[in-house]
Amino acid sequence: MAQTLQEYAEWLASRDDLIWPVAPKLVVPKATPFLKPLPGIKAVTFSVYGTLLHIADGCLLFDHEQQLRMQIALDKTIKEFNMWNSMSRKPGAPWEYMLSQYRSLLADMQISSKTAKGEKPEINVVELWKQLITRLQKNEYTFDESFYGNLDDFSLKVAYFFHASLQGIQPMPEALATLGELSKRGKKIALFADAQPFTLVQLLRGLSAQGKLPPLSELFTQECFCLSCREEVRKPSASLYERLLDRFEQSGVAPDEILHVGTRIEDDLAVARHFGLKTALFAGDSLSVHASKAQVRSSETKPDRLITSLGQLAEILD
Repeated sequence: MAQTLQEYAEWLASRDDLIWPVAPKLVVPKATPFLKPLPGIKAVTFSVYGTLLHIADGCLLFDHEQQLRMQIALDKTIKEFNMWNSMSRKPGAPWEYMLSQYRSLLADMQISSKTAKGEKPEINVVELWKQLITRLQKNEYTFDESFYGNLDDFSLKVAYFFHASLQGIQPMPEALATLGELSKRGKKIALFADAQPFTLVQLLRGLSAQGKLPPLSELFTQECFCLSCREEVRKPSASLYERLLDRFEQSGVAPDEILHVGTRIEDDLAVARHFGLKTALFAGDSLSVHASKAQVRSSETKPDRLITSLGQLAEILD
């Protein structure tokens, strides 16, 4: 039977022949927490990258400006999945040919994505890799379906491998303990994030490094998840926030009973505030936080609370 992505990720982590990039040392920016208790909160939503996960570069990237980083990630991917024999024999290194193909498809997907006016489309990198693999199959490329699954499953695993090779990730300090504490207090917890189909596996693997994971249903209210890869639009698209609120409404939670935790004011927290959510700026990672002094102070964009560690949420929601 083919492995699930979770099983595949665990298998990769057990191998001694692979070296993975690591996230840089966490640097907490200078900020003064505002931890006044916030009553009436029934649910807490989290962004993932930069909030629950510390990631190199501060956010998930499709293409890195440092070509060496792309070279290493693509070279590892080509070798891991034995792609070279089915690739075009053009002058240059295999990764260079794959990079041109990758960037060309990425640009096409960015241009061809159709959304309503004012909405920001999300790129599904699994679909991108699926198209690259389909091209290879025209040159007799094959893979082990008994291990990887069908083309969709295989594309998901390739995308996971590539991104794990491109950017180092580790759990944010106190992430698992905070989620567990909020869950014990009866708060509904959901992910509201720009994400990819492999993001949840990355998050769960990160959290598992901090302790034993409870059943997913005890940790999260999954029916209220709102992830950009599933909705096909990313923040700050208004429809994404509307869908989140619709899901919580069905669970009996009003907008002002939701606290959204994230690192970006202009294209996330300020929009959430506009839709009636309470907001908390997480200034615990200098790479991911995007908030000017003017935005923090402005009556139109000011977050309700400011935290520098996830554990401070317990004090706010006491």
